[in-house]
Amino acid sequence: MKINYSKDVDILMVQLSDEPFDHADETDGVISHFSKEGKLVLLEIQEGKRFLEMAHESVSKEGKDPSVEQRTKLLPG
Repeated sequence: MKINYSKDVDILMVQLSDEPFDHADETDGVISHFSKEGKLVLLEIQEGKRFLEMAHESVSKEGKDPSVEQRTKLLPG
């Protein structure tokens, strides 16, 4: 799995496989790319910064894993 964030276009990309993709579907700002066999290959999350901020906030609120809380303090910004 590879995760990349493009600041220029504010897209978070999660590559799940090196397989070539054949088609894509978009739902609520997430573009899902599939192989010919229907296997999910790549996710493109539009408004990636907002998505990451919301995910970070959600994890921080849970507070169930103190190690997560400690790691988030190391994040810039």
